Amino acid sequence: MSAVSRVFVLNGPNLGRLGSREPDVYGATSYAGLVQACQELGKELGFDVEVRETNDEGELIRWLHEAADGSIPVVLNPGAFTHYSYGMRDAAAQRTAPLIEVHISNPYTREEFRHTSVVAAVASGTIAGFGIGSYLLALRALAEERDA
Repeated sequence: MSAVSRVFVLNGPNLGRLGSREPDVYGATSYAGLVQACQELGKELGFDVEVRETNDEGELIRWLHEAADGSIPVVLNPGAFTHYSYGMRDAAAQRTAPLIEVHISNPYTREEFRHTSVVAAVASGTIAGFGIGSYLLALRALAEERDA
């Protein structure tokens, strides 16, 4: 395994409300539980994982710029920005390291407006529908790509 490297786990709107927001869709794990799970697995995989959440589109775009400038891999759950934020999509397209789009639920089993992702075409890949496990699968994918 290579030296410890940084990974950003970036979350868009309403993800800070995990555990209380529609638990039948998003599960019972709290946002703090998500942070802990990502950081613990990241440590096992040799990553320094920084988990961030914002309800502000501009802030998320700035974080994607920071990742691009630093060649930092990203696990991105854009939340509702997935479906319409072309500014975020353009920032994600500037990536200089892998970027994996994740979703807790499977957008294709939900309302039709959720079936379109403006991010998917510029992401390295998309993982959806595995609850909090989607993030863990993404971290494992980053480790496999790093070690390949």
